[in-house]
Amino acid sequence: MVQQILIADDDAAIRTVVSQAMMRAGFEVRATSNIATLWRWISSGEGDLVVTDVLMPDGNVFDSMPKMKNSRPDLPIIVMSAQNTFMTAVKASEKGAYDYVPKPFDLTELVGVVRRALAEPKNDGGRLAQEENGESMPLVGRSPAMQDIYRALARMMQTDLTVTITGESGTGKELVARALHDYGRRKKGPFVAINMAAIPRELIESELFGHEKGAFTGAQARSTGRFEQAEGGTLFLDEIGDMPMEAQTRLLRVLQQGEYTTVGGRTPIASDVRIVAATNKDLRQSIARGLFREDLFYRLNVVPLRLPPLRERLEDLPDLSAHFFAQAAKEGLPRKMLTTGALDVMRQYTWPGNVRELENLIRRFCALYPQDEITAELVESELANDVMQFGGSDDNGSGPVDLSHATERYLADYFSTFGDALPPPGLHARIVREVEYPLIAAALAATRGNQVKAADLLGLNRNTLRKKIRDLDISIVRSIR
Repeated sequence: MVQQILIADDDAAIRTVVSQAMMRAGFEVRATSNIATLWRWISSGEGDLVVTDVLMPDGNVFDSMPKMKNSRPDLPIIVMSAQNTFMTAVKASEKGAYDYVPKPFDLTELVGVVRRALAEPKNDGGRLAQEENGESMPLVGRSPAMQDIYRALARMMQTDLTVTITGESGTGKELVARALHDYGRRKKGPFVAINMAAIPRELIESELFGHEKGAFTGAQARSTGRFEQAEGGTLFLDEIGDMPMEAQTRLLRVLQQGEYTTVGGRTPIASDVRIVAATNKDLRQSIARGLFREDLFYRLNVVPLRLPPLRERLEDLPDLSAHFFAQAAKEGLPRKMLTTGALDVMRQYTWPGNVRELENLIRRFCALYPQDEITAELVESELANDVMQFGGSDDNGSGPVDLSHATERYLADYFSTFGDALPPPGLHARIVREVEYPLIAAALAATRGNQVKAADLLGLNRNTLRKKIRDLDISIVRSIR
């Protein structure tokens, strides 16, 4: 029996091309330009699948989808929309859509989505989440790169799968983690974040799992850890690549067994949290260097999600800039806008600091310049200052990097993550350790693991080098060829 596709779109050209594509794929087709007709067909039992736009002349299809799903729980609905925002993808998922396809779309891809939907076993309907009041925008952008992110997030909202978010610094990894929580099945529970790079190594296990009174010097009372604080919600492990090996082992045990013990405790505590991890490092390289457990990597990387750098989504610059201008205005700063020439200049820049760098630039414009319109000349001046200040290059890192400026930039970003507060004590030791590891590892690699030559290259005593190799857990590479 030939399967029938119901198509609803107020654009006659789209109805035609989609109908033709479906007929070439061997389906029967019925097409309409309004929700009322679509509902009449569905309620009478017609159609095996629906492909529909969101905004129709007689209403919003999201308002009608609950009754469609109640009437025909097994009927797959694929939502198309030119409103390519994160909230559109989320609402499509909440209302029970099989998938969300942003316009413009590839007809071959759409046919593939239809075939997959029809091939899947039928179920008795999904959970319909209540629609959020208002349309806040935790994620901004309509580029193809962001559409892929929105679709992936929409599919993960109603699951508890562990997610690992990768991306350069400033791409918005914590925003994505919060979106997964705020629009997911655990949104009524707590969202707890911990930055592994900001916690002294010797305190990470206590921070994660808590400790009992007397567990170590200074433990004068029982303390709850982040796992306990996140019970029933989401635990966001930021900069997971900086987690020390001993803590990795304990985290792996929690993921495997679903329970943990506090530091100094003996009674296992059941864990009910969703884990979302994030890193700007290549964890596979860390595994090869012996710095990250491979078994933990596969436990965390159930759903990998890569956030694109801003230079891969430059078409989002107008939306992002308008968003940050609006945020600044809400905080009492003067409202401003960018000229066309200013946007053209911004599109030529590589944005090494990504969206965070753009946000800081917009705030600077609002705070420092009296003009209502930000011109190309002002943008060029500010971006040139950034390049000079941080030793950046316009070729995205292919030029030489000034270590002093790079360190200054890293520390500026690091301090900004704490807002008005200060990082934990011991900053000097942590920074020295982070610089010392790649320095010694590079020297050992250059000398093919010869510690005598490496010590001479570094200007260190051989015994001192051996101790540092041991303390830093550096794997010795005997050959680089």
